[in-house]
Amino acid sequence: MSAVQSALPPGVERRVGGCTVFVCTVGDREYCLAQTGVGLEKAERTAAQLLDSQSFSLVVSTGFACALIAADIGALLVGREVVYCGNHGDKPSAVLDVPGGERDLTVTYVETLVPSEHIGRFVSTDHIIGSAREKQRFAQRTQAIGLDMESSALAAQAQRAQVPFVIIRSVSDLLDEDLPLDFNLFLRPTGWLKGIETILAAPSCLLGLGRLRRQSLVAAETLTAFFRSYVAAMATDRPKKALSPI
Repeated sequence: MSAVQSALPPGVERRVGGCTVFVCTVGDREYCLAQTGVGLEKAERTAAQLLDSQSFSLVVSTGFACALIAADIGALLVGREVVYCGNHGDKPSAVLDVPGGERDLTVTYVETLVPSEHIGRFVSTDHIIGSAREKQRFAQRTQAIGLDMESSALAAQAQRAQVPFVIIRSVSDLLDEDLPLDFNLFLRPTGWLKGIETILAAPSCLLGLGRLRRQSLVAAETLTAFFRSYVAAMATDRPKKALSPI
């Protein structure tokens, strides 16, 4: 969230639908930045609360993503549509695609910044994909360009509320890259203890964690630069509200 907020002018925190959001104005556009937390359930709950409490012209799913195509760390990936796939043996869900004028305007702008192969389909899953082999299976099965754990839930809520939806994420790990640790441990109630035990048992993974941190910093810089230019380009005389859960 801090990477996107750094791109925005000073604003205020506000309670909307039981959620704390950062709100700022650029020209006559109001931007609401909300942090959903990791995972489909948290993303669905946050988006539902916000969309049921206030009207928006666009929902943007932003943050980091795993590349499922050849891409560099920090590259922008843009999703027009998203599917859900729980495990590599499962069939992907129906495609979620929520078009609209504001999304078209956003994608038209992004097309001036990224290659066409970086615009396409995303896939969301309910667990962190850590091995290069599993990432490649997801890529083959879904034909997606990027992977995350929130966008399909956000898209479903945007579709329910009839609000256009787009994904704009920055690559923090690569298709052929194994993560240094099973980060799913940290998503469980007592997982931190197990995660620390794993690190102590295999201290060499600290090198991989350092590499991943550096990659995340590069991805964050990309998001900050993009949203700084985006909000300037989207400044208009027409008042609009854009919701960006991450």
